[in-house]
This record gives sequence, C-alpha cells and structure tokens, in this order.
Amino acid sequence: MTDTDLLPLRPADECRYDVVSLGEIMLRLDPGDLRIRTARTFDAWEGGGEYNVARGLSRVFGLRAGALTAFADNEVGRLLEGFMLAGGVDTSLIHWADFDGVGRTVRNGLNFTERGYGVRGSKGVSDRGNTAISQLTPDDLDLDRLFGDLGVRWLHTGGIFAALSEQSAETAQAVLTAAHEHGTMVSYDLNYRPSLWKAIGGQERAREVNRSLAGLVDVMIGNEEDFTAALGFEIEGVDENLTELPVAAFNAMIERAVEAFPNFRVIATTLRAVHSASDNDWSAIAWSKESGLVQAADRKNVEIYDRVGGGDSFASGLIYGLMTGQDLQTCVEYGAAHGALAMTTPGDTSMVDASDVLKLAGGGSARVDR
Repeated sequence: MTDTDLLPLRPADECRYDVVSLGEIMLRLDPGDLRIRTARTFDAWEGGGEYNVARGLSRVFGLRAGALTAFADNEVGRLLEGFMLAGGVDTSLIHWADFDGVGRTVRNGLNFTERGYGVRGSKGVSDRGNTAISQLTPDDLDLDRLFGDLGVRWLHTGGIFAALSEQSAETAQAVLTAAHEHGTMVSYDLNYRPSLWKAIGGQERAREVNRSLAGLVDVMIGNEEDFTAALGFEIEGVDENLTELPVAAFNAMIERAVEAFPNFRVIATTLRAVHSASDNDWSAIAWSKESGLVQAADRKNVEIYDRVGGGDSFASGLIYGLMTGQDLQTCVEYGAAHGALAMTTPGDTSMVDASDVLKLAGGGSARVDR
C-alpha cells in the first residue's frame, strides 16, 4: 500500500483548489539586521502560520491555493491582499470586514519580528487584538459552496488560528467538519504559542480546544513541545534542548496519540537542536500505520538566517509529497529540505523553488550552481 492509498484525495479535475488554508495573515514588519527597539525602517512582508503553508504549496510547488481569512477593508488590508496575489494565493475567499476608521472594533494584525544571531534569540511581538479574522464566523463563509460546489482537495489550519478567540475555535470546528463532510483531507499544525493562550485559559484551554479539533484531523503536525503542551502526550527521555529524540520515546507517544485519535493517518514532527540562534541541527520524523516511523536526513549545524517559517515550510514540503503520492520517507525528506532552505532567507515565506527542494532532499550540496 502506498501513502496515496492512505490519503485518498478528491480528484484534481473535480476541485477548484488543491489546498486552502484557514488562518490569520498578518503584516510582518522586519527591522533587518537591527532590533525592533532600535529600528527606524522596516521591511514589510506577509505571514501567518497557516497561510505560509498554502503559499509554499502555491509559489514553490505550483499547486492551486486559496486562503480562508479576513481583513479589515482599509489600505493595510489591501496591501496584504497584494502580497497574497504575489504569492499566487487566490484572494476570492477573503472576508472583508467594514473598517470603523480607528480600529476600535476591527483591525488588521501586525507582527514585528527580529532575527536572532548567535546567543541572541529571535523575537516576535504581535499586535493582533480584535482582528477581523478573530471575529470570523461560519456564517461569513459559504462552506457548502467552497467544499461542495468549488471543491477543495486539502485543507490546512492549526493551533494559532484556534487560539485567536473563542469564536476562532468554533469557526475552526465548523470548517473542519464541513471539509470532512465533502471528502477534503485535513492537516493541522499544533503550533503551540503560550502567549496566545495565556489570557484565555492557558495550557489547559489549549489542550481542550486542540483535542476537540484533533478528532477531525488526518495529518497532525507539530514539534515535540506541541504534542506535549497542546495535546497532553508526554515524550519521555528527551532533554530540554532536544539534542536527541529517542525513536522508542517518539513511538510510545505515537501509540498513545493514535489510540486517542485513530483518525490520524500521518503524524509528523520537526526536530531542532538549538546551539545558537544561527546554528541549529535540523531533521524531522513522520509516521503512518503502513510505513511506521521514518526520519529525514539529520543535518548538523545548519546556518540559520531567519528561523521563522521553517516549520511551515516543512509542512508544505511534507504535504506536497503526500499529495503527489510519494512514499512517506520521500515526503519527510521534502519537508525537512524545504524547511532548511526557507530558513536561509528573510521573511515568513519561502523564496526557493521546487528544484531547490528536490535537489537538497536528494542529497545535493550547497556548491555554486552556474
């Protein structure tokens, strides 16, 4: 049995979209080599944990992508729309919320992100209260038309969107339910962020929400901290810096996860050992019932330019492999290679193309290409 048999996708010719993301898209303001507190100019990008995956599948791998999201209808919202178009992501699914002129009731999110270096870690400061996406309801979305009439082969969302508000958790539940009713494959990146949950119930609430959504997920993605913090599955025998992840320990966690959620068809996690902000070891592990546990190439001392978005690029590479019928070993190699490459460039989103990913995943080097 191949992994395609494990993940029966809707036929491409019956669907308008190969992949749709559900989540917030923020304006990222990047101080470059400076710090947020000392910068006088910022580069502007778009970014968001769920969106980054859809954009990678579009811009890097050539799939037809859209994004379920919401913006306040003002100049910042239209700037973000332009970024999406440049990334090849369809904008017709955006819900536009009336802007009140000030932002008292609805606004667009901002994300200030500085790159780390050496002993100084990267830092992100989000300004996202009362954003349009946090107020998005199922009534704002024509889910039967999207998943039924138009057709979507794959939906990707995650724990960042689910943490934005009580409404976001309810909306995620409705969208995932509609996706499954129409035969759409669902992936979910746990992406646990303590700062998002601390004012709305903390880790206990995070586990409650994520476990309620996990029953609708086919492909569950995260790192070892995510599975513990967001789902409550402890991984024993792992040191704090993740210099080694014993296979037996991960297998034990998987057994508990699949027992609790037998709907999981694939489970995947990135492996990162942080020596410094600019020097990480990088790998990934994936599991399916038929393939068992497989691990990507273990890359030591990867030089990091901007680590934000590495996990999202891992997810898009993995999903691309799964959607194109590759075996699980190849899928996790695609994911790990794409994540490593994305961290060599600035911004949340990937700046490579599929040939770069396939070359590195196949054992290619960083020798000059001319």
